[in-house]
Amino acid sequence: MPRKRATIREVARATGLSPAAVSYALRGLQVSEETMERVRAAAAELGYEADPIARALASGRSGMIGVLCGSLEDLWQQSLATGISRGLREKDRYALILDAVGDPSRERALARQLRDQRVDGLIVQPLDPAAPFWAELCESLPVVAIGDSLPGTAGEVVFDNRSGVTLALEHLRHLGHRRVAVLTPTRPSTPDRPADVHVTAEADRLGLDILVATAPHDLPGATAAARALLESERPGAVFCFADSIAYGVYAAARDLGLSIPGDVSVMGYDDHPMSELLTPGLTTVDWNIDGIVSAAVRLMSAAADGPSRRRRIVQRPTLKERGSVALANSGK
Repeated sequence: MPRKRATIREVARATGLSPAAVSYALRGLQVSEETMERVRAAAAELGYEADPIARALASGRSGMIGVLCGSLEDLWQQSLATGISRGLREKDRYALILDAVGDPSRERALARQLRDQRVDGLIVQPLDPAAPFWAELCESLPVVAIGDSLPGTAGEVVFDNRSGVTLALEHLRHLGHRRVAVLTPTRPSTPDRPADVHVTAEADRLGLDILVATAPHDLPGATAAARALLESERPGAVFCFADSIAYGVYAAARDLGLSIPGDVSVMGYDDHPMSELLTPGLTTVDWNIDGIVSAAVRLMSAAADGPSRRRRIVQRPTLKERGSVALANSGK
């Protein structure tokens, strides 16, 4: 006969604690580290496993957190989603990961679908932070935003895009580049994302001649966009708002017989682990993905447990210099 499921009361008797204290300890709440370890050890010895259905009925919470990604074609967002999923699991929660495939209308539909499915909260890196539906959504669901600020969130981990853009463009300017192409995943229908706004302002300040073009995150699409750019009036440098897009520039340059950085310098914007393995390595802006994951999970866990003080964490960038950017040729 299968062994009967151990109960939380049995764990309480084994540890000399109340069932409520055991429940808190198993969820990592309101108890000391020593108590948490003692309870978890007793639970493991007794074979205790929380009944997710009973817990959801008792608490009114599902244990599910929606993670809405702008585009999982972006390798950095894949890493972000993976890290958040693991971090939530350590908090005894589960991630329901959905992909907006770069489409703001799909993002809106999926966000509302997650709300209607009664997830305990939503972590999102928004494609269209200016969309009015976010304020409505945040009134009915704890939301933690990553990247750009949203109105009414329970917390946010925002990127200091002004500093990130400045780091990149000043680096190119310092090396003599004057004509710079910018490849962004932002669609013409959502032109107000802070990074895109800052790049125009900073280019004017630095006296750079920039061309802004749209490129998707997937490698074939990014390669096609980069090839069209490089086959026309080739810039001296290409600054990409995602390393995944920069990989498309590498592929297009290879297809056209151009060398990096000899014929064109290339910069990325999120320091995916693959970027160090390219030849030459990709110069890029690092946002500390581990710090972002840790902060987002911490904010979401607090918000999902009930009303909490809203926190805004600003993630500051660093420049990772590798071999893909060189001195400009002939003032390019």
